Amino acid sequence: MSRRTLAAPLGGFAVLVAVVALLPLFVSDFRAQQLAYVAIYLIALIGLNVLTGYAGQISLGTAAFMAVGAFMAYNAELRIPGMPLLGSFIIGGLCAAAVGVVFGLPSLRIKGFYLAVATLACQFFVLWAINRVGWFTNYSSSGVISAQKMVILGYTFDTPASKYVLTLSIVVVLALLAKNLMRSETGRAFMAVRDMDVAAEVIGIPMMKTKLLAFAISSFYCGVAGALYAYCYLGTVEPEAFVLDLSFRVLFMVIIGGVGSIMGSFIGAAFITLLPIFLNLATEVIAHAFDIEISHALVSNAELIIFGGLIIFFLIVEPNGLARLWQIAKEKLRLWPFPH
Repeated sequence: MSRRTLAAPLGGFAVLVAVVALLPLFVSDFRAQQLAYVAIYLIALIGLNVLTGYAGQISLGTAAFMAVGAFMAYNAELRIPGMPLLGSFIIGGLCAAAVGVVFGLPSLRIKGFYLAVATLACQFFVLWAINRVGWFTNYSSSGVISAQKMVILGYTFDTPASKYVLTLSIVVVLALLAKNLMRSETGRAFMAVRDMDVAAEVIGIPMMKTKLLAFAISSFYCGVAGALYAYCYLGTVEPEAFVLDLSFRVLFMVIIGGVGSIMGSFIGAAFITLLPIFLNLATEVIAHAFDIEISHALVSNAELIIFGGLIIFFLIVEPNGLARLWQIAKEKLRLWPFPH
């Protein structure tokens, strides 16, 4: 690819990042907090997509890896004098990667449903260990601990807008790393294992190294997402924030956004976050137009129904999710009005 050809997508990406980074200047603190929430989910989505979408290994332990990242980042910040905050996030990610490698060992022998159950065991084990071993929570009686102040190079990140910008910066770095990794020899090895592991082993791809590396990279991303979730969104580090429902939510985002696509992770995160906002706005319009009252419970149930229906739709009709539909739309618009 020439420099001129490469400059166009990079320039467009830079403009998009600049626009998204400036959003907190025009929205309320609540919306800025929601944007940080989307960015945090996006990191976890990219991590799970590396494992499930590119390497073909199913995991239901995303929330557990996020919990490891959050609690180990807290303990690194607490127990290591002078530890910078970003260093604590990296330590949390590395600890999550180590746990991911341990629970990824069954992937060498089993796959599919059985592997999903094996990673599900990680969810229960991690939460049990956090609740039972007082060291993780600094021997807090309630198990809920406040995250330390976020200070990087003397600047305190204490507003929703500043936390969003920090999270977005980390997202950009990790997304670019993941995109380039998938284009490398390692990424091609992941995809070969996903498409046909027996053939990949025949041509010389080491199964053990490739699968465990996929688990390590995915868990690292989830660990960093968990640390940011605790520090930038919740403000507390607590086991109840990383329940099994979180693992399923991230998995469903990957399915709807697009399996095996970094762009699909972006689309999935944005879609799942914008869906409740759109439903609330639509509910207000309908209630005002027909002069009726619509309960919040009905809106919540409608969100779950739409969510489940979309999952079934994409699994049956378009397994590559919204990312594939976006690609098709771009191709149609590029050729119109001269399709032939």
